[in-house]
Amino acid sequence: MPVYVALLRGINVGGNILKMDRLRELCAALGARNVRTYVQSGNIVFEAQGTASHWAQTLERKLAGESRLPVSVMVRTAAEMSIVLAGNPFLKEKGIDNARLAVTFLQQAPAKPALAALGALKIGSERFHCAGKEIYLHCPDGFANAKLYTLEKVLKQRTTSRNWNTVTKLCEMSAE
Repeated sequence: MPVYVALLRGINVGGNILKMDRLRELCAALGARNVRTYVQSGNIVFEAQGTASHWAQTLERKLAGESRLPVSVMVRTAAEMSIVLAGNPFLKEKGIDNARLAVTFLQQAPAKPALAALGALKIGSERFHCAGKEIYLHCPDGFANAKLYTLEKVLKQRTTSRNWNTVTKLCEMSAE
């Protein structure tokens, strides 16, 4: 049975509360098996039949009304997450602090005009690399005031970002 990783945007921040035990219950009620969550920010690893896009839509519909604000969901297969983990170009550089790396997950690969707008941003020492439906981020000054950490307005689509530690842990969990 396929293994999926679901990444929820905006959970347990800004008063948009959803308990992880409730999230596991909702996934199980939809037919997901071996449902596990990681930290409180809406990271789910589960086994289920169907496609990633089916699960993204199904979870978004099921989560409607479960929290104060609507929740966007990005779903990747375990294989896709392994590719994300292996594809970070910043890891090849000397002196990179993994605590300053993140990945922004997109619903679809960005259009050329959106990438051009992203490239035109004044981002100081921050850097990015787009690879399909993911954008790798290097924010050497941290994420608190990073201009790249929230890219929805520039890319004109829903996104969610995870730090490198979380991406690594979700890949490990999806391989278990």
